[in-house]
Amino acid sequence: MDTVFIKAHVPMYAEAAGLTLYIAFWGILFSITAGFICSIIRYFKVPFLSSAVGCYIEVSRNTPLLIQLFFLYFGLPKAGVVLSSESCAVIGLAFLGGSYMAEAFRTGLDNVSHIQTEAALSLGMKKRQIFRYIIIPQAAADSVPPFCANIIFLIKETSVFSAVALADLMYITKDLIGIYYNTDEALLMLVISYLIILLPVSMLCTFIERRMRFAGYGD
Repeated sequence: MDTVFIKAHVPMYAEAAGLTLYIAFWGILFSITAGFICSIIRYFKVPFLSSAVGCYIEVSRNTPLLIQLFFLYFGLPKAGVVLSSESCAVIGLAFLGGSYMAEAFRTGLDNVSHIQTEAALSLGMKKRQIFRYIIIPQAAADSVPPFCANIIFLIKETSVFSAVALADLMYITKDLIGIYYNTDEALLMLVISYLIILLPVSMLCTFIERRMRFAGYGD
């Protein structure tokens, strides 16, 4: 193991990790927003929009992220729409993640008993109040486990961004292997980089889930 090589290229991996986290942050943020909106549309069965959201979810979940990125990066320029690598990565991750988040939120919404809604109506609460103060808190608690799993999944999916010339962790690793042939060292730094990113996220998600169970939510 060439420790000199590793020490020399740690700054490159740190920079690539920062870019990976930046893209993951925005992609996940937009996917949460899109997922929440889509779940609300499907929950209330909004005419036409509900069917459109259902089609989006099926297309998104049944096509690989790599294909979606190729379409954004190589396909759209044929139609005169040129996006940067960063934009393609964020849009692709949000497009994929939005469908998974929508299903996570929808599951939480469906788990809330209709009896509670009927009881709240009998007490004189308005539908808007019921949704805000009764349905949303319980649905959010029930959605925590799949929500956390989706976040980890999406961060791991960033490993395909190198396909659109984004200088992320995978791109740097392949570049170094191609130039110096230090395969073991480059792959070791790649694994360690993802562990440094994902382990704290995983631990935080576990902590939140335990807190939810301890507080009596999600039962």
